[in-house]
Amino acid sequence: MYESQIGFIGTGYVGLVTAACFAKLGQDVLCLEIDNDKIQSINNGISPIYETGLQDLLFEVVKKKRKLYATNDRKLFFDKCDIFFICLPTPSNSDGSINLKFILDEIKEIAILLSKSDSYKTIIIKSTVVPGTTNGKIKNILEKYSNKCVGTDFGLGVNPEFLMEGSAIDNFLNPDRIILGSNEINTKNTLSKIYNNFNCPIFHVTIDEGEMIKYVSNSFLATKISFINEIANLSEFFNINMDNIVKGIGSDHRISNKFFRSGLGFGGSCFPKDVKALLHLSKKYENELNILKSTLEINNKQPYRAIQILNNNIDAFNKKITILGLSFKPNTDDIRESPSLKICDELVKQGCEVHVYDPIYVGKSLPTHDYITISNSFNEAIKDSSAVILVTEWAEFKNLNPSDFHLMKHKLVIDGRRVLNEKSFINSNVKLIILGNGNK
Repeated sequence: MYESQIGFIGTGYVGLVTAACFAKLGQDVLCLEIDNDKIQSINNGISPIYETGLQDLLFEVVKKKRKLYATNDRKLFFDKCDIFFICLPTPSNSDGSINLKFILDEIKEIAILLSKSDSYKTIIIKSTVVPGTTNGKIKNILEKYSNKCVGTDFGLGVNPEFLMEGSAIDNFLNPDRIILGSNEINTKNTLSKIYNNFNCPIFHVTIDEGEMIKYVSNSFLATKISFINEIANLSEFFNINMDNIVKGIGSDHRISNKFFRSGLGFGGSCFPKDVKALLHLSKKYENELNILKSTLEINNKQPYRAIQILNNNIDAFNKKITILGLSFKPNTDDIRESPSLKICDELVKQGCEVHVYDPIYVGKSLPTHDYITISNSFNEAIKDSSAVILVTEWAEFKNLNPSDFHLMKHKLVIDGRRVLNEKSFINSNVKLIILGNGNK
């Protein structure tokens, strides 16, 4: 492990998971956070966010091993840590570019502290930023306000994350690869020490290359999803079962079947934002990536396939429609860019009474969408409903059978994630339509 404490600025999905995992491996970790409620929660061993396994892990490293602590004291944080991982959000602007306000504001604070210190510090950008950001705006602010030079007085690098919400802890502890971006030997050596005990390929690249790798990875995976959804939409005209298509093409090792399950499209905090950002960057340099433009267009339309199927089968006006799943994927409470919200919004516009059941949102409200009723149980959600649309493939939904829908008024079930057993619905009084299987 690294000799001194390592610091994490930001305790969201990336920062808190990464910090807790390093602490599990025996590293002393200090987290800088401005939200006092989050600080208190973390220091009590209670996770302020939902991520599979994170609550137990945080309790272990905070209460038992005492390897992790959160503070809002920036000077204490700066003095105790020699390396800082920046894990702050980079949300999308209206034009698709990334908003760097949170990062740049923090970088300025670090630079001011650097100007008053004789210690060598290393700043690592773990947030997702487009190529040219770290070695451009970030470097310029650090040097301007510290009156010091990168490589001589302090280190600067990037370490993009590849964590999937719902399995982030396992992704960190058992990574496919680790990308370490630096332009000078001191930062390269520091990052090498921190990741010395990981048994996976470790790639040392330049800062710009590290930034680009993250965007290309997410954009390619997003493109695979949109591609298979386009094929599924076409295949419906021929009553083709997409499971067989994916098996046929996925057995080719050059292609694989990963991220090739058709459905209602991708959501979350990464894929939509990162594709938009890379597309915006390509336009800026007059080298537009048209394939990413299509990826976004396809994904934006895909959730409405479920509504099209609904309207082809019933008159949904003034009827109760049930949505199963609110989060953009199972095992997380993240609803950013969730297909469920797009579907709910459109159903409300069409005059439907929308009820949602998601196991992680039981007992919670949704102030930004107060016209949606959050149900406390599956049965409450489907009672007197005219149709059910399954949007998030939570484990408890995968084994549903016709008898589970007996409280519905009209028994139409639309499986937007292809998880229900079609055979079990044959000869039942429930009409099951699986997205991508034809017969719409």
